[in-house]
Amino acid sequence: MPLQHNLTALPPLSLYIHIPWCVKKCPYCDFNSHTARDAIPEQRYIEALTRDLESALPLIWGRNIHSIFFGGGTPSLFSGEGIDNILTTVRSLLKLDFFAEVTLEANPGTVEANKFQEFKSAGINRLSLGIQSFNPAHLSALGRIHNDRDAHNAIGIAKDNFDNFNLDLMYALPNQTLLQAQQDLNTALSYTPPHLSCYHLTLEPNTPFLHHPPSLPDDDLSADMQVMIETTLVTANYLHYETSAFAQPHRKAKHNLNYWQFGDYLGIGAGAHSKLSFHNRMIRQMRHKLPREYMDHALVGNPVQTEHEISTSDRSFEFMMNALRLTNGFDLSLFSERTGLPITAIHKQLELAEAQQLITRDHIHVTPTLHGQRFLNDLLGLFLTSST
Repeated sequence: MPLQHNLTALPPLSLYIHIPWCVKKCPYCDFNSHTARDAIPEQRYIEALTRDLESALPLIWGRNIHSIFFGGGTPSLFSGEGIDNILTTVRSLLKLDFFAEVTLEANPGTVEANKFQEFKSAGINRLSLGIQSFNPAHLSALGRIHNDRDAHNAIGIAKDNFDNFNLDLMYALPNQTLLQAQQDLNTALSYTPPHLSCYHLTLEPNTPFLHHPPSLPDDDLSADMQVMIETTLVTANYLHYETSAFAQPHRKAKHNLNYWQFGDYLGIGAGAHSKLSFHNRMIRQMRHKLPREYMDHALVGNPVQTEHEISTSDRSFEFMMNALRLTNGFDLSLFSERTGLPITAIHKQLELAEAQQLITRDHIHVTPTLHGQRFLNDLLGLFLTSST
């Protein structure tokens, strides 16, 4: 009997809005961000975003938006009026869930109390602050534009204006000790953030850190830091729900959860990526990357640089690549719902993963073991050869 490839229902849809400029490019960053050497063309970029969204409407017509995320770059470089204009356009063109989560990323070096009040008035209801560290030496080594005082000031302003906010921390930093990593975490916890993201510093391709690596903690020390972070946060009643994400009860990041559960997202802005499902196919898109090039193309209704269909043979791997980041795993029914494939498509791979003690499973659910979480790449590798 041939395998079913069609979806019986479309997944939740999120909107990602990319703001590509930052004050200074960090040496570890491989995101599509660009140093703002001159005045940011905010108004022209907003016009391009509007045309971009209008051109995408036929692909998402009638679907509700579950969450919105302003990422970058540094979205907080935009004015409160600019963010308000973007969200007004979004509301006029799309159906937004009443309780939609609307997140904006901010760099502590760009935080101003008045501007953040304007962001809240515009409709931002969740803030994500890129703290990374409270240690001045480590902030300097990371090339951050803010210092420890800026970090504390930004969190204070965030708490005054937003009930829901996230703090980004990094560990395994240049010459960082276990005690220093613990101090960063304890300082963050003193503000009782609803959500914490704790990322291991990695050397990414095409970054200054890869070409001129700093002195980093070895694998054993990095592993000790990871265990310390997980143990400390679980003790503090944070749920470790994804590889790098920790949340107080009912404060999981809805937008990111939609990615990890293989939901849909429309990405607008320079270099933004989209994954969109239809009943009989799935597509991925990427917008033009360079800000000027993106604006030129978007303003004439041609923002998409590349588009391809996700083959049925890739759907299962892409689902697992996201869902196995969740520490509680996923229901087997979700696999079929989001991929259009029967669970038998990955039966052999699940058996092998279970035999290697990388997952536990029953007839309803699959959960990565702690061993599977620690060796996630090995676990995912088993699904590269899934048969469809």
